[in-house]
Amino acid sequence: MRIVVALGGNALQRRGEPMTVEGQRANVAVACRSLAPVAIDHELVISHGNGPQVGLLALQASAYDDVSIYPFDVLGAQTEGMIGYLIEQELGNLVPAEKRLATVLTMTEVDPADPAFENPTKFVGPVYTGEQAGKLAEQRGWVFKADGDKQRRVVPSPVPQRIIEIEPIQWLLQHRCVVVCAGGGGIPTMYEPGTHTLIGVEAVIDKDRASAVLAGDLGADLLVIATDVDAVYLDWGTPQQRAVVTAHPDALDPALFPAGSMGPKVEAAAHFARASGRPAVIGSLEQLSAMLAGEGGTRISVEAEGMETR
Repeated sequence: MRIVVALGGNALQRRGEPMTVEGQRANVAVACRSLAPVAIDHELVISHGNGPQVGLLALQASAYDDVSIYPFDVLGAQTEGMIGYLIEQELGNLVPAEKRLATVLTMTEVDPADPAFENPTKFVGPVYTGEQAGKLAEQRGWVFKADGDKQRRVVPSPVPQRIIEIEPIQWLLQHRCVVVCAGGGGIPTMYEPGTHTLIGVEAVIDKDRASAVLAGDLGADLLVIATDVDAVYLDWGTPQQRAVVTAHPDALDPALFPAGSMGPKVEAAAHFARASGRPAVIGSLEQLSAMLAGEGGTRISVEAEGMETR
C-alpha cells in the first residue's frame, strides 16, 4: 500500500518538555519504532508538524535584533530540514540499509484571498502565562489565544491548494524511497496576483490539511493522522465522552471539535476520504499497526454507514 502518515506535534515535542535537540531526537526515535515496519512493507510518505519548532525559531530571531526579519516561510524551510534530518537518521537506523530515505523541502500553494489571513488560528511556539502573552503582544504585535489554561501565539492558517513538488515526490516513491515531505504543512507560498512570481507567505499551513492534499495527489491508499489520543471523541472531557470507531465523512462535523487541534484533523480526514474514495484513520502512533489492519483509531470512509461509537 501507499501510505501517508501525518505525525502530530507530540511525535517531536511533548507538552511541558524543554525544547532541546536531545528531547526532540528521543521523541522522533520513539515514533520511528512504529514507522519502521510500515517503511519496510509499504510505500511510506511522512509529513509532520512544526508548530513548537517554528515558534521557537521566530522567538530566537526576534531576540537577535529589531531589524532582521525571519518570515514564516523561511522559518518553515528551516524546520523542514531539521526535522527531516532527525526522522531520516532515526528511521534509517531501524530499516535495512538498502531502504533509501529522502527529505523534500516542500512548498505549498495557498490563495492570497484566503479569509484565514483575517483570523489567525494556528498555534505556534511555546505556551505562556497571560501576563507573558500580554507583554509579547504589546512588544511584538503578536496575536495570542487560549491553549488549555495557557496562552499561545497564533498565526494565519490558509487552506492548502496544491503541493508544488509533487512530481519529485512521485519519482522518489517510484524508486522505493521513504519520503519525508510537507513538513509543517509545507512552506507557505502563493503567486502574486496577475503574475507567475512565487513568493513566501507569513503563515503556517495546517499539516493535516496539507497531508490530505498530499495523499490525494499521490493516490495514497490510506491517510493516517497520528495524534496523542487513541481516537476521535465526542463530548471529550465529559462523562458522556465516547470514541468514534467508524464514520462516513458526512456524518462527522469538524465544527464539533476545537479549531486549533482535532477540528482540522477531522476535516482533513473527511476531505481525503470524500475526494479519493479511500479511508483515513485518526489515532495514536503507538497503534499504527492496528490502524493499518482496520482495528484501531477512528476510521473515516465513504463505505461507512453513518457513525459508530463506543
